[in-house]
Amino acid sequence: MIFNSFSMHITVDMLKQAALCLGVAFFICFAAWLGGKVVYNMYPKEKKSVLQYATLVNKAAFLGLPIVKAVLGEAGMFLASIFIIPNRIFMWTAGVSIFTAEADKKAAFKKVMLNPCVIVIFIGLFRSFTDFTLPEFLAKSITGLGNCTTPLSMVLIGTMMTELTPASFKDWSTVYLAFMRLVALPFLALFIMRLLNADPIMTGCAVILTAMPAGSTTALLAEKYGSDPVYASKCLLTNTLFSLITIPIMTLFI
Repeated sequence: MIFNSFSMHITVDMLKQAALCLGVAFFICFAAWLGGKVVYNMYPKEKKSVLQYATLVNKAAFLGLPIVKAVLGEAGMFLASIFIIPNRIFMWTAGVSIFTAEADKKAAFKKVMLNPCVIVIFIGLFRSFTDFTLPEFLAKSITGLGNCTTPLSMVLIGTMMTELTPASFKDWSTVYLAFMRLVALPFLALFIMRLLNADPIMTGCAVILTAMPAGSTTALLAEKYGSDPVYASKCLLTNTLFSLITIPIMTLFI
């Protein structure tokens, strides 16, 4: 889907827009990382690390890109592909350091550069700059495969929802996380884009991708580094459920 968004010829204006989106994305990630150090101080270390990471890293690539494509089309997908880069960088650097006290810079750099989303952005840029044309059968196959991402992501979210129980909502820290991740950060993105007088597509990309629920790697890293994987799973489930309400609401502001 990302590769298909680079089928258009890239102009200087598009590169300027992409650079602005990249800068805003870095700022939002930095704000999420810095804010997480402060707003969760009332919780024990095991919970705080989960809440910090869940605030920093979200499902922008997996769930956000299909939504951007559906709402904003291919023009939005190009900017969205650039906007998710900082999230991937922070995931394997500052994100890992939340659980481990320090991150392996060499390993983090390798994970960022070998991330499929990042790799395909470079391939897509080459395609746009060279105006390389794919054979029709291959172009149709890539388009069809990309179009599968939206229904597949909905199926996965549905399977996650089956694990929710009433007890999942008794811990108010998960609701607090939902507010920070799904409301406060998207409104920060909206405020910044309005301040910069960005066009509706750029604003839409920033708001939609920032409004995505916490990333699934939250539970994986909590398990790997001896935090609280059960609590992390609870945070992911409630975050995803609340996002079904907050994402449509946030799109009303773009």
